[in-house]
Amino acid sequence: MSDAAQPTAAEVRAAAEAVKTALDRHLAAVERRSGEDDPAVYEAFNALAAAAEEYDELLYDRHDEVTPFEIPAAEDALPPYRGPEEANALSVLIRRDYAVAEPQRLLAQAQRVADLDAGGGPGGSGPADTVHGALGVLFGEFEPDEIASRHKEFGLEEGDSTLWVTAADSAAEPGEWLSAPFDEADPHRVVCRFDVSAVFDDELDDALDGPDADVDIDADLVVPLDEVDEIDETDGRGGRGVLDGAEGPGEGSRARGAGL
Repeated sequence: MSDAAQPTAAEVRAAAEAVKTALDRHLAAVERRSGEDDPAVYEAFNALAAAAEEYDELLYDRHDEVTPFEIPAAEDALPPYRGPEEANALSVLIRRDYAVAEPQRLLAQAQRVADLDAGGGPGGSGPADTVHGALGVLFGEFEPDEIASRHKEFGLEEGDSTLWVTAADSAAEPGEWLSAPFDEADPHRVVCRFDVSAVFDDELDDALDGPDADVDIDADLVVPLDEVDEIDETDGRGGRGVLDGAEGPGEGSRARGAGL
């Protein structure tokens, strides 16, 4: 960055003062909180995060220094919860992405299923002759969880996945939402979510290889592996869990594969 574009020392000092003010406001909001989901605490948290990020950027641009803390990115946080205080029903929304890594393996497995359903030997042409037909055969035969655990056997490669648990006032009537099952995926009603992605492995590798690799890990943010149900054991992809009700967005979400 050129000297003309660098922030002034006064601007850096003003940003530091803004962080102090935001800290005081956040503490005051926490002390006055009216409940677990007090919007004032959430807003104070966001204001503190924005002030700290601004100070960090100006400090680096002016003095080539950084702060010793990291602000969770907004996209890693849940929005404020606005669902019922006591949920009488819930919906579990799951998305799992796959790439067709080995089409011939996929076709062979689907043909085997089709042959067994036909009651005997090889059947030649049929719905398993194309990739989309083979996918229809396999997903019609096996439960999604079984496909997830056997994806390599079916010639598939896992991508990202996410699971949302959302609260509802009452259970839906039979057939009520089948025509548009995902239209009511309201992030403001998410009680907890769990994300799995290779990008979390990259983030961990960067942290371990970076200049702060010797920083102590806060034991309060780590959940024992035997308490985590949804870590993919086949390829080691990392996961990140987020629970609603934490003080401010992201608290507890920095521990990969864990929630509070």
